[in-house]
Amino acid sequence: MSSNQVWQSDHYDRNLGFVSELGKDVVRLLNPIKDERIFDLGCGTGDLAHEISQAGAHVTGMDLSEAMIEQAKRKYPQIHFFVGNGEHITVSSTFDAVFSNAALHWMKNPSSVLAGVWKSLNPGGRFVAEFGGKGNVETIVQAIGEVLHEDFGMDAGKLNPWYFPSIAEYSTLLEQQGFRVTYAVHFDRPTKINDNEQGLDHWLRGFADNFFKALSEEERTAVCSKIAVKARNELFHDGSWYADYKRLRVMAIKQR
Repeated sequence: MSSNQVWQSDHYDRNLGFVSELGKDVVRLLNPIKDERIFDLGCGTGDLAHEISQAGAHVTGMDLSEAMIEQAKRKYPQIHFFVGNGEHITVSSTFDAVFSNAALHWMKNPSSVLAGVWKSLNPGGRFVAEFGGKGNVETIVQAIGEVLHEDFGMDAGKLNPWYFPSIAEYSTLLEQQGFRVTYAVHFDRPTKINDNEQGLDHWLRGFADNFFKALSEEERTAVCSKIAVKARNELFHDGSWYADYKRLRVMAIKQR
């Protein structure tokens, strides 16, 4: 959902499918029922919108990336998808639930996001989301920062596109907006990345584009190799890379 991130929808579906697969737990927390109207905020290529629709719910999906929305429309033409900004949600109707998986950490103005979610919900509607929490991909971020500083004198902190709040911070924002928080958990979830030795490179190319925009393709390749060397001891096990994810999962109700 970041305006600076360049999304490659084919690469995402081919090499980063674990995002949607692991998101099925969040769909279970949502517990969609027949004929509910549900808004998928940051829907990506539509896999979880489709999963939700299997319960008989009427799903609308939104993402900032035109490439992701085009892919979603190709895969699931029966679902309504559109391009939109999660920090400035504009919808013509309201919903029984707003759902979001692995998207809110791309939106660095959470108060604007939650104001839009609130306006999009019917009274009594629920907001169910999972995204990166405090400490998410800390080892990867540290390795990126060290390599960019050592090789180019760059401050990676100024390039970081992510918002990873603590459980207290985000619960407070929800309550300030008027939500009643009924569930919140912050947990470790080391996540295996596909394709063995190439896994971390897939992850960096899929999610960390912001850090490397000023680099040539040759420089980017070299930097990614050095990042892998730094992160290998902590994140490479049994022939595969594991991203050091820490996730925040919440449910909140728009009080009547």
